[in-house]
Amino acid sequence: MKRGTGREIRRKYMQSSTSSPEVTLGLRPLYRRIVTLHSACMKVMCVVCTLIILALLVNVTSYLFTKGIRFLNWDVFTKVPIPPGMEGAPGGLKNALVGTVVLITLASTIGIPLGMLAGVYLSEYSARSWLATPVRFIADVLTGVPSIVVGILGYELFVVPMGRFNGFAGAGALAFIMIPIVARTTEEMLRLVPNSYRDASIALGATKARTIVQVVLPAASGSIITGVMLAIARVAGETAPLLFTALGSRLLTVDPSQPFPSLTVQVFTYATGPYRDEQNVAWAGLLILIALIFGLNLMLRLTVYRLQRKRGMNG
Repeated sequence: MKRGTGREIRRKYMQSSTSSPEVTLGLRPLYRRIVTLHSACMKVMCVVCTLIILALLVNVTSYLFTKGIRFLNWDVFTKVPIPPGMEGAPGGLKNALVGTVVLITLASTIGIPLGMLAGVYLSEYSARSWLATPVRFIADVLTGVPSIVVGILGYELFVVPMGRFNGFAGAGALAFIMIPIVARTTEEMLRLVPNSYRDASIALGATKARTIVQVVLPAASGSIITGVMLAIARVAGETAPLLFTALGSRLLTVDPSQPFPSLTVQVFTYATGPYRDEQNVAWAGLLILIALIFGLNLMLRLTVYRLQRKRGMNG
């Protein structure tokens, strides 16, 4: 094919279009109708899919609410589990609630700093490092690893050497889940900060570390907090890692060196047990767990809103 063939075809097409304007004017309304119909069909499909997802969400939430609210009472928050057959059985979930707060606190103490430091390295210091690509790949893989695999890993790394199930192992397993989520979120959010912020800070004589701490991180603080809260909400509902590490306990304890209670494990134990009273308490525990996750997400939204509003006022 000759080099000028394509240009000749386009030139002849333009000549035919300009020579017969009635044909062009006749095709434009038809084309617009087709495009409008296609856009309307896509919009209807999106609306239908959204309504289906919302209907499923409302159905599941309303079912859990109606089941759990019937068995939710003050004893659930103030009493520890009581074995079947004893007076006051089945008791409540006070030990599990306290244990969940302790486990999330320990896991956040480990996972959030490590994840943020890894994200800062990947965003700010990995330009000439060969280590960045493997770290990103491993973080992406760990984000999708099933939680039961993390539980088995925690069992081998913490439970076996210590010789018993313990809360530290459970917190370590939860932190292992949090680290890649926080790391990748921190990296992506720091990359969204304009380079002009960094250049201006360095031009004023600030070091790279001071620029990161006082300029880059505050600029991305709202988005980073979003990732942190999502990671906390993720581990708050995990059960499998704690079955292999913390195991669970019916006692009210704050000593992580012993088998440690948690809300998810307690609900799992009650829900799969043969006693109807314990199954009823499990429904109340599910409602509390959903309320906890909802509260964390609501806190996340409010925190981000306040930070954005404060930044807008300062700007």
